[in-house]
Amino acid sequence: MTLFQDDSMLGRLVHGLAKWMAVAGGIVLVAVTAMMMISIIGRALIWAGLKPVPGDYELVSAGMGFAIFAFMPWTHLQRGHAMVTLLTDSFGRRANQFILVITDLLMLAAASFIAWRLYYGMLDKFSYKETTLLLRMPLGWGYAAGLVGAVVLVLVAAWVLGRSISYAITNKSEPRRMGAEL
Repeated sequence: MTLFQDDSMLGRLVHGLAKWMAVAGGIVLVAVTAMMMISIIGRALIWAGLKPVPGDYELVSAGMGFAIFAFMPWTHLQRGHAMVTLLTDSFGRRANQFILVITDLLMLAAASFIAWRLYYGMLDKFSYKETTLLLRMPLGWGYAAGLVGAVVLVLVAAWVLGRSISYAITNKSEPRRMGAEL
């Protein structure tokens, strides 16, 4: 079961993929923030001949959708989701390992469902040629951008499930990560 260890070749690949998705999401988030700042300044200085960025809300919607999905794989990999451990802290290691396997299985199911529905939503938007109001940007591109992060989340969730099963089989504790331990 060394395949599902953080220091294995697959583990390093999964960590790298999730990290670069998060970096890409951060770059898009900074770009959207800068664009919104420019647009707000343009609105405030209309009297000086400036104007807002056309379609700024449409660009924010697409950019934020991508950024959110780009952050999810890294968050799941690092166990950065909120964990309520008030009750489970009193359980033994075996029970907590079982709980992690079950919750990781549920996360894989949820991520797969989201990716599946985003895929069909993207196909639907492209087939009907739906566009945004001002920029006439195809709505399918926003779905496609989110789908990239959702597919990476599915891959990461499958690997994290394998990691949890590996720790449960060998009866080892997972290393402490983010989340409640901060």
